[in-house]
Amino acid sequence: MNRTDRLYALVEELRAVSPRVRSARWLAERFEVSVRTVERDLSALQQAGVPIWAEPGRTGGYALDAAATLGPAGFTADEALAVLVGLGALRRGPFRHAAGTAARKVLAVMPPDDARRATTLAGRVHLLEPDDEPPVPAGFADALRSDRVVLLRYRDRDGAVTTRPVEPLGTIGRDGSWYLVAWCRLRDGVRAFRGDRMLSVEVTDERPEPRVLRREDLDIPFGTLRSVVDDLG
Repeated sequence: MNRTDRLYALVEELRAVSPRVRSARWLAERFEVSVRTVERDLSALQQAGVPIWAEPGRTGGYALDAAATLGPAGFTADEALAVLVGLGALRRGPFRHAAGTAARKVLAVMPPDDARRATTLAGRVHLLEPDDEPPVPAGFADALRSDRVVLLRYRDRDGAVTTRPVEPLGTIGRDGSWYLVAWCRLRDGVRAFRGDRMLSVEVTDERPEPRVLRREDLDIPFGTLRSVVDDLG
């Protein structure tokens, strides 16, 4: 059994017995490898975001939170390709870290042959990206999901720097650029803040009153605005 197959099998073995544990020695005997190899494989899965934890003690071992993981995925080759391409397109945006771990999780729960096929197909898809595009701060995603007031230090198109409290309402992606849409308390209105102009993002403890974001509030002069879940209904 090669390593890719073994990683998949380890996840499925731990899922099958969850919430019980399996010792590293038991797993090593099951997959006919050394204890050190099993521990290295489990560490790799943990670093990829698979919720595996170790329980110490004589009767301890490794367990997996089955409720927080995907079961075997029945993707077709085209579906798996679409998922990997979509996640790969987020590599430079505010969701890049989650996209990377999500892609690895999707592959981890696919049958090994299907995962290899999907990876090969996705490797034929290429994106042309600018070399000098500034990264979007990691705090961008934190601001979006926090449901808290955010202190945003921001440089506008003229180079002026301000620090302002904002209430995040959503995000817009266009041509590789990402914008945080928020109620700006400094300007007393809805504003869109470009991710690569954010100098710092600090999530506060204040939870604002809910606001409804209307499309007419955005005043977008071009294109059609749609949610990424518009086609899932």
